[in-house]
Amino acid sequence: PSFGARGGGGGRGVHTWQHPLPVIEQSLRVYEAHVGMSSEGEPNVNTYDNFRLQVLPRIHKLGYNALQLMAVQEHAYYASFGYHVTNYFAIASRSGEPEALKRLVDDAHSMGIAVFLDCVHAHSAKNVLDGINMFDGAPGCYHYEGPEGYHSDWDSRIFNYGSWEVLRFLLSNLAFFVNEYRFDGFRFDGVTSMLYKHHGIAHAFVGGYDEYFGMHTDMDASVYLMLANDLLHELRPGCVSIAEDVSGMPTLCRPLSEGGFGFDYRLAMGVPDLVIRLLTEIPEPEWSMEMIVGCLTDRRHGEKVIAYAESHDQALVGDKTIAFRLMDAEMYTGMTNLEWPSPTITRGIALHKVLRLLVMALGGEGYLNFMGNEFGHPEWIDFPREGNEWSYHYSRRQWSLPDMDHLRYQHLNQFDKCMQHLEKEFPWLREGVHEYIVTKSEQDKIIVLEKGPLVFIFNLHSFASHAYYRIGVTFSGTYRICLDSEWGEFGGSDQFDHSRLFRTETMAWESRAHSMEVYSNARSVLVLTRTGAPPVGSARARLEAKRCYGDDDGHEYAF
Repeated sequence: PSFGARGGGGGRGVHTWQHPLPVIEQSLRVYEAHVGMSSEGEPNVNTYDNFRLQVLPRIHKLGYNALQLMAVQEHAYYASFGYHVTNYFAIASRSGEPEALKRLVDDAHSMGIAVFLDCVHAHSAKNVLDGINMFDGAPGCYHYEGPEGYHSDWDSRIFNYGSWEVLRFLLSNLAFFVNEYRFDGFRFDGVTSMLYKHHGIAHAFVGGYDEYFGMHTDMDASVYLMLANDLLHELRPGCVSIAEDVSGMPTLCRPLSEGGFGFDYRLAMGVPDLVIRLLTEIPEPEWSMEMIVGCLTDRRHGEKVIAYAESHDQALVGDKTIAFRLMDAEMYTGMTNLEWPSPTITRGIALHKVLRLLVMALGGEGYLNFMGNEFGHPEWIDFPREGNEWSYHYSRRQWSLPDMDHLRYQHLNQFDKCMQHLEKEFPWLREGVHEYIVTKSEQDKIIVLEKGPLVFIFNLHSFASHAYYRIGVTFSGTYRICLDSEWGEFGGSDQFDHSRLFRTETMAWESRAHSMEVYSNARSVLVLTRTGAPPVGSARARLEAKRCYGDDDGHEYAF
């Protein structure tokens, strides 16, 4: 395809592409968004143009470099969140015309933001009149016939991936969104359902290879996913493909040349479950540092994952976001700066920051956030439906909250912004960066880890702070503070000098050759970097690591 071609032929109102395709960065910081429910004010369905003008600049300012758009493919039932697609080659008309979506993508590209499509090829709506179900009058037109073609949990139809016409239909659908709308990547929804004939229903995957490979494996769907990845990476060099798979299918994120499925990333779907367990099942004094670190690092070497503490799933009515689980109803009365915060609000704001950065630092090679969760949005999402009398009231985002100086939402929003810009300045969300977990102290509830050129000190203790806490480090030198969740701009106590320096001593500690003493407040995270450290990925960084470790195998002990 010719990506330099003008879109639509230049007629009146037809968008002409203005900006080149962005170069996809190695570090992915993904902002998950739903255009329709992104408005504030009068309850309505937001438009692509309003999102472009009002929301996209916020995303850019926060520092995210990828935008994942949900519910783009046309769907008759708005409350399906876009997952019951009725027309695969049309965009959601509630939010505007095709040219408006192109303007949104083009403006995102001008900001260096890649745009991903939340792609629903795992199933389709069962609608007959306005969908593709029984398109030629027979139940087996695009789908399996009989029970095999029906997904009982989703009340939807399952594609017949063994049909050549179905393969042509789905592959051409991907090509359409690459060529017509210039999407830079695709998040494939429901991959677990596609991989297995049982669709993962009532099945707990515990890691045995017999769970992945057998007669229950859907080979036709597996081949389709391989073809899809091959096509996307050929059509759009650098295209990013992400698999939503909870099963842990081996080789899912390995190249086709190695016999893999060809995905670039999988979603770390177990991480939100870990966060929920910590906040609902395990008392805070009993949190295990070993368990937390183990869950966050439980992934196959060489298969990249995108980690997230929460996504749209936790924001939906019936579930709770991290902010809601931590502060619940007090969010409505206790988020003002005009009075002292309650213990619940103090704890909630502190842990909201610490848990999200812990996931970003240790959970994978990418990070994802759903819109509004970065500042602890105080409402769930409830689309208009019969159960709420078709109300749009909770199908919105209150962007004004973090903009108000007298509300504490600004602190969470500012911390998320600094998280993203810290990763931009010191990239660690990528394969091959130096990573070493120095400390997992159950007694002190402290996790210390080196990631790239940074040292993270997480204190998950509910009350114990330390003025002189010794930690081991790989490289000697003087370290400065990059980020401290206790800074006043983040709603913290702000009791230490921001310019304070920490110097190492030649004293071995925790299997590291050097060590230093740092301060660490309860329920906080401190991030340090070594002054004069070579840039990430530079030849000097590799040479330094080689001198330290005695090798340079490319696996990266080097930065």
